[in-house]
Amino acid sequence: MKTFTLTDLAHRSGEVAQAAHRGPVDITNRGKRTFVLIAADQFDSLMSKASGRRAVYAGDISADEAEAYSRALETAAETMDDA
Repeated sequence: MKTFTLTDLAHRSGEVAQAAHRGPVDITNRGKRTFVLIAADQFDSLMSKASGRRAVYAGDISADEAEAYSRALETAAETMDDA
């Protein structure tokens, strides 16, 4: 991932924008990662994937939902181990 400073963004915006079209770009301020710049199509893709998600409290779900979440987490963990 390319990294630019806020000063770079102000003075080299074209280069920063081109880099963002190729992938996410870190923007730092005083050495600290402050922003991540991504292309609009990447943002739209992330947002569309997130729209089906929801947050729940463990105590508010049924036993069947808890079992489904547990299986999904186990599958995700196995997938990560295989990577």
